[in-house]
Amino acid sequence: MSTSIYTNERLASRLWDRSADYFELMKPKIAALELVTVAAAAFVAGWVPESPLTLLHALLGTALVAASASAMNHFLERDTDAKMQRTASRPLPTGRMTSRSAIIFAAVTGMLGVGYLLAATNVLTAALALATWVLYVGVYTPLKSRTTLNTPVGAVAGALPILIGWSAGGAALGPMAWVLFAIVFIWQFPHFMAIAWIYRKQYDRAGLQMSPVVCPSGRSAARQAIGLAALLVPVSLVPVWLTSEIGAGYFFAALMLGVVQLAFAVVFGKHLSDASARRLMRASVIYLPALLLLLMFSPLIS
Repeated sequence: MSTSIYTNERLASRLWDRSADYFELMKPKIAALELVTVAAAAFVAGWVPESPLTLLHALLGTALVAASASAMNHFLERDTDAKMQRTASRPLPTGRMTSRSAIIFAAVTGMLGVGYLLAATNVLTAALALATWVLYVGVYTPLKSRTTLNTPVGAVAGALPILIGWSAGGAALGPMAWVLFAIVFIWQFPHFMAIAWIYRKQYDRAGLQMSPVVCPSGRSAARQAIGLAALLVPVSLVPVWLTSEIGAGYFFAALMLGVVQLAFAVVFGKHLSDASARRLMRASVIYLPALLLLLMFSPLIS
């Protein structure tokens, strides 16, 4: 009896560890942010009250495609991940998972995700999800070891979920959709520059061409963080002029959020340090979800 219990406990432990590895393969933090942008875009587009089930379909399909892209990224970067402390404990570098398992997982979730979106939403949404996958896996990931242009390419891939959420209910990609896309695209630069500065030594050791690696003084990263944080302030206010449903409440709240994030970017630029970079990173992590929530519930605060 005791032997049977011990065997069952070991089996349960192995299954739990295996599930945890697959969960890590999906990069859940990145996936969660993508799903938030999908939902926010869907609500701002205005089709959710009429088709709430479609939102669930869009979220599920996007989650599957995101899981596939992240798994392929794990596979393609398994060697560089092994050289960085922040990623060395991932399933592939440690050998807890084989490359074959990661590829199979990526193939299955990718095909299921695109197919599901095609069947449950529409062709445009499925095509946008596929384009996101191709940009992230086929362009952004290889560029990381070649040029700092990986950042803008990655920012495009990171902003495409906005268009996925907008189009899933059949809404046309009008000016508001592209403004939201621009907001998410621009936001990624101060966020990425902060992260790149914090882990610049690890990126350098792995041969990844991030801005602080190519320009060790940090001046390039600082210019991008400050310049794009400044640009984000007026761009984030454009929705006020596109629809009467977004009014003064959103305007002043978005302005405050943008100015605060810009202040952290300026401090980072003037005092380049891990501490200032972490403060900017935290500010950016708060900024985007807060702004998206403001957009979603703007009719209630205007």
